[in-house]
Order: sequence, then C-alpha cells, then structure tokens
Amino acid sequence: MNQISLNVLAISIFVLTFSVLLEPVLPYPPALPAAVTFGILVLATADTLAWESQGATLLLDLFDRQSPERQKRVARHEAGHFLVAYLLGIPIAGYALNAWEAFKQGQKAQGGVRFEDAELLSQLQKGKLRYDLLDKYCTVWMAGIAAETLAYGNAEGGAEDRAKLQAVLKAIKNSAMEDANSKARFHSLQARTLIESNQDAYEALVAALEKRSPVAECYKLLEERIS
Repeated sequence: MNQISLNVLAISIFVLTFSVLLEPVLPYPPALPAAVTFGILVLATADTLAWESQGATLLLDLFDRQSPERQKRVARHEAGHFLVAYLLGIPIAGYALNAWEAFKQGQKAQGGVRFEDAELLSQLQKGKLRYDLLDKYCTVWMAGIAAETLAYGNAEGGAEDRAKLQAVLKAIKNSAMEDANSKARFHSLQARTLIESNQDAYEALVAALEKRSPVAECYKLLEERIS
C-alpha cells in the first residue's frame, strides 16, 4: 500500500473514531459511521487498483492548496528543478505546481517540472546510460530537495525524485556505481551550488512560477539574469 492510500486509511479511521465520540450528541443511526468509513475504504481501494491513487492524490491536494506557506515551498522546490535543468541543458516541456494543474494538463495527478527526456528513455531502454547524462539528470532530480533545504533547512518533498534516481541506478545495473543514498547526497550538493551561484535568477524564477508564467517566459527571464 502506497503512502497516499495509507493517508486515506488514516483519515477513514479518524472519521470513524470521531463519529463514535459524537454519537451521544448527534442523532444519527449507529451504523452510519461504519457505513461511511467502509464506503471510503472501498473507493480508496478502487482508486488504488484502477487509477493508481490519482483520486486520492487530487483529494489530498485540496488540503495542501489551502496553505500559502505550503504553496511557496512547492514553488521553491520546482524552481530548483527548473533552474538546474536550464543550467545543465535539459529541455523543459512544462510544469505544474499542484496535482489539479497536472491533471488539467493531461498529466499524472502530481505536480512537478516535466522534461524533454527522450534521450534518457532511449538509453535506458538499451540498459545503458552515458555517465555525463546520468550525472546531469541526477543533479536535476536532487535540485528540488536542495532548493527546499537551502530555504527552509529541510525538505518535505523529494520522495518521488529519490525514487527516480534509485530506479535509474537499478535499471543500468552498474555494480561500480555508488549506492543511491551517496549518489543523492553528492548531486544534492551539486544542485545547491548551482542554485546559490545563481540566487538572483532563482528568486525571480520562483516568482515567475508562482504567477504560472509560460515556460518560454521563464527561459527568457533566466537568459536575462544568467551570463
């Protein structure tokens, strides 16, 4: 069971427990809380099996979007990915700062920066990956964590980024490759250095993403601020 499903399960248990406590006060059938909780669990199971937890992701995203601080953190995280990808020459196809935006764009219901990664996928299908390309992508994947840590001292996001890095290292089956945790730390430091070296451009990019500026405008902004 993935983390999203576990969250839904926790919410269901909370609803059941809270409704039992309210039963002496509110006049409703005793079986109602159990029926509602069972219905939530059925829907969550169907969502997990048939829709890869997209429904739960969209639902939980509604709560995340109520927090301005959370949205600011997300913008900083994604701006880290965007800036480092730009600096390393990885083309950017688009971005979304929340699950609903991604869903409306026809993407999987998870926010993030999307890359033009046909070259990466082509090499992975062959079971081989040029080290320079791997190095670039690992740095880009860790850039969101680096950006969050730089601003807040810790990173709340980045689980999916770490999973990508681990999956790629496993796919290329290179026994000489460092373990995933060491690789993640190394490239997080690389990404942090790039962000710190272009702090003005990064801050401007954060503001542009918050305004949902098109990718072309973000590129122009970076061109103007990075020599």
